[in-house]
Amino acid sequence: MLRFARECAISSETRILDIGGTPDCWQLLPVHPRLVLLNTPRAKEDLGGAEGWVAGDGRALPFRDGAFDLVFSNSVIEHVGDPASQQAFAREVARVGRCFWVQTPNRWFPVEQHLFTPLVHWLPRSWQRLLVPRVNLWSRLVPVTDDRRRFYIEHYLSDIRLLGASELKALFPGARLIRERLLGVTKSLIALSARSESR
Repeated sequence: MLRFARECAISSETRILDIGGTPDCWQLLPVHPRLVLLNTPRAKEDLGGAEGWVAGDGRALPFRDGAFDLVFSNSVIEHVGDPASQQAFAREVARVGRCFWVQTPNRWFPVEQHLFTPLVHWLPRSWQRLLVPRVNLWSRLVPVTDDRRRFYIEHYLSDIRLLGASELKALFPGARLIRERLLGVTKSLIALSARSESR
């Protein structure tokens, strides 16, 4: 978050749309921008500390063109579904924001970051469907109800589509690609719009 604030010159006057976020990460910044959170209705309980939020879909944002100085998205684009849905998400981000910061886990990092499970995301989908409900570290490490666990596992199997650097670059042409590394390996990727660099 501190790198984000520095790279994008965030101030208390910066109008930011956070797609899929919650209030927690914004407490990490020394300055508090003019923030709008957009999330799905089912995330309502996670947004309890928000001053205000909007229920919506990142593929069809309910805002005018250029409504925000910056659109922020942390680990959301991989959740929206197939390539066409990811393209719609990318178009909407670029449409409503004068600049953007879109982060996503790197498909080529050896640990699948939603399930905390090594190598499972490199297996064919048919194998994942057999293995993931039975073998994943997320179920052991995160205390959730059985209903929520089943929902999350099915969401992972049906909707999550991880991206590599070339795919993220294709979705955001002209954006600068930042690689977040862990022990020298690219863990996450960030598309940072060129416009934010000139602010």
